[in-house]
Amino acid sequence: VVRNKGAEICEKYLKKGDKVYIEGRIKTRKWQDDQGNDRYSTEIQCTDFTFLTPKAESNVSQSQVDTTVQTPQQEKPQSQEQQPVVEKEDDLPF
Repeated sequence: VVRNKGAEICEKYLKKGDKVYIEGRIKTRKWQDDQGNDRYSTEIQCTDFTFLTPKAESNVSQSQVDTTVQTPQQEKPQSQEQQPVVEKEDDLPF
C-alpha cells in the first residue's frame, strides 16, 4: 500500500510488469466475507520504493518487444567475432 505523493508517482510511472523494490511494514488484517468466513489480507505499508525497470524498458510497446526479442539472434555472429576476455591474476596481500 502506497500513500500520498508516493502513490501519485507510482500511478504515473509504474506499469503492469515493471519491477519495483519496496520497503515497509507488513500488516495482516482479518475480515469476514459475505458468507461470514474469516479472511486474511497481508499488505506491505510502503515507506520507500525504487523503480528497478529502466525507463526505456517501461515505455516499450508490444511491437518493439517483438523486435527486441529478435535482435539478439541477429547479433550473435557479431558477438562471436569479439576477442576473448583475458583475466589477469592479481597478487593477494595475504
